[in-house]
Amino acid sequence: MRNKPGRVCPVERAGALDNKIRRWFQNPEKILGPYLKTGMTVLDFGCGPGFFTLDMAWMVGDSGRVIASDLQQGMLDRVARKIQGTDLENRITLHQCEKNRINLAEPIDFFFSFYVVHEVPDQEALFREIHSMLKPGGKVFIAEPPVHVSSKAFHQTIDIAQETGLRLVERPGVFLSKTAVLIKDS
Repeated sequence: MRNKPGRVCPVERAGALDNKIRRWFQNPEKILGPYLKTGMTVLDFGCGPGFFTLDMAWMVGDSGRVIASDLQQGMLDRVARKIQGTDLENRITLHQCEKNRINLAEPIDFFFSFYVVHEVPDQEALFREIHSMLKPGGKVFIAEPPVHVSSKAFHQTIDIAQETGLRLVERPGVFLSKTAVLIKDS
């Protein structure tokens, strides 16, 4: 089954995205450890219920910041409930993006998107916006699901990203995922 661009995972299915069994196969610390450093500003695009968000906030430390962005307010509400009254409240900013724009002017060091880019109707506009937000040397980590995204479609996504000025530097192995890491050289 292929997912049509613009179709998003409903809030009602958020529990399937955020469970302990998934951590065995897609551990946020193992996936993001090589890329996140203390003090970074990170955008978790399509954060959903925050499966990666909280771990990211611990990794960037007190001096860092995670911007958890999602199209659906219900997903952001789930993240808000998780961090309420914890030390992470000061490290995580919730941001509701628009259907066709992230709409965030703040410069970022790292853009992370897990199983989301295939849901975006205009990928070229998305990557142009990402490029404009990234600091020089900033990285983009994209993971897409093999069931919804064919190899051909994933290669087209990476080609679009490179056409906007990002350069492919790595294809890390992540269980049940097609992945790419790109960098903004200048």
